[in-house]
Amino acid sequence: MPTVDELLERASAWIDDYWNADHLRRTLDWLLVLAPDARGHLRLAALTHDMERAFPGPDSPVADARRPIPDRDYDRQHQQRSARIVAAWLRQHGAEPELIQRVCALIEAHEEGGWPEADLLQAADSLSFLETNVGLFIGYAREGKHHYTPERVRERMRYMYERIRLPQARELARPLYEAALARIDEFVVREASRAGRESAG
Repeated sequence: MPTVDELLERASAWIDDYWNADHLRRTLDWLLVLAPDARGHLRLAALTHDMERAFPGPDSPVADARRPIPDRDYDRQHQQRSARIVAAWLRQHGAEPELIQRVCALIEAHEEGGWPEADLLQAADSLSFLETNVGLFIGYAREGKHHYTPERVRERMRYMYERIRLPQARELARPLYEAALARIDEFVVREASRAGRESAG
């Protein structure tokens, strides 16, 4: 059977083609900042927790910013689908059943946390999200994708910051959260300026 380090190396290659792989890699990086001795199943969960989005299909959950933040139904479907996809990948690569169970239990809880390891994963996910995903969500607001507006993007960033339970992680996240809000404000100013020029022309 492969070692955890071997599985991590293979997983790193597996996520390469995912459009948001940087978020997954930074989630693992932040996990190791928070918990340098994090066990292998937690590291694997951090690196793969969103992989269902790399494999869209008829059972993919659909985001819609008109629904409440957090959208618990979406989160549940996202977590469960990611866990199924990661479990299948781990089985394909000969991982031990106990390791698969531990990885998938964490993936199925990465949005809500609920116990120490899950809270670490949730915090690392939030830190990476605030660091890497603000541009993505500003793009959603620009395009009206998933019904996002600048205010809804702000709400999303605020939720991802405020859900962090760990004091150390909350402290690390504060400057990332403030920088994300500043980028949203800059976007709003640019859009208002562009709209003004177009109306004047």
